[in-house]
Amino acid sequence: MPYYNFDLVLGEEFKTQGSIILENLHAASDKAEQLANELSQVKPELKAKGCAVRVTDADNKELYRTPLDPVPRSRAARKAG
Repeated sequence: MPYYNFDLVLGEEFKTQGSIILENLHAASDKAEQLANELSQVKPELKAKGCAVRVTDADNKELYRTPLDPVPRSRAARKAG
C-alpha cells in the first residue's frame, strides 16, 4: 500500500500535515476532505485566504487538492449551467 502525504497549502507555501499509508487515492482524497473540514473549523481564518489541503505521493507529485472553503454545490451547479 502506498504512502500519501498531506499538506496545508497557503499560497505558494506547503505546510506538512502528516503522512499515512492508505489503500488507494480514493481513501487519500476522503482523508484530505476530512482534514480540510477539520482545519476550516479549527482555523476559520484560513478559509478566506484560499487555502487548501493537497495530497502527494512519495515522489512529491500532487495527486489531489481540496479547498478549505469549497464552493457550495448549489453555486457550483449554477456556474456549470
